[in-house]
Amino acid sequence: MIAFVSGPVAALAPDTAVVEVGGVGLALHCTPGTLSGLRLGEPTRLATSLVVREDSLTLYGFAGDDERQVFELLQTASGVGPRLAQAMLAVHTPDALRIAVSTGDEKALTAVPGIGKKGAQKLLLELRDRLGEPIGSPVPGARPAPAAGWSDQLHTALVGLGYAPREADEAVAAVTPRAEAALVDGAAPQVAQLLRAALQTLNRTR
Repeated sequence: MIAFVSGPVAALAPDTAVVEVGGVGLALHCTPGTLSGLRLGEPTRLATSLVVREDSLTLYGFAGDDERQVFELLQTASGVGPRLAQAMLAVHTPDALRIAVSTGDEKALTAVPGIGKKGAQKLLLELRDRLGEPIGSPVPGARPAPAAGWSDQLHTALVGLGYAPREADEAVAAVTPRAEAALVDGAAPQVAQLLRAALQTLNRTR
């Protein structure tokens, strides 16, 4: 198993980072939160999980070992593959998922694309004894708000992809109505979807 990769960031895309390791570029599928912390040409160290299929080898990258561990634990639940596990981590931090599962918070899980009410109920049952207790929140019952800082995450991700801060500001402003609509509906703004929409806006203006 490849536990981590370390090297300069050779390329960035909306859901992928290429890290140069020994002259070889390794493509890693990452969440927007992980990508936002990367910069082209700068060294990085990402924890990784290798998913082996009959016709493919896919490497997933994470900002830390805890995120990688939760990614792998999520896949022990029936019906959860690597894509859905990554989508869950794109919407929620590892501790937010632990708190959601420990408190039976269906709404937090249904905020993830691809998870409906019945699926959330099933996941709560299956994951209850697998994710463990939150490790970053000293206050029992404290719940990190996944919607907090979505604009900062989006702006950082866009700058990391090579856009100028002014362009990033304009793109964030363009997708703000969509994020606000999600908040009005009681859902967390999904940074991955907002990033795709922002990139479409930038492409139209170039």
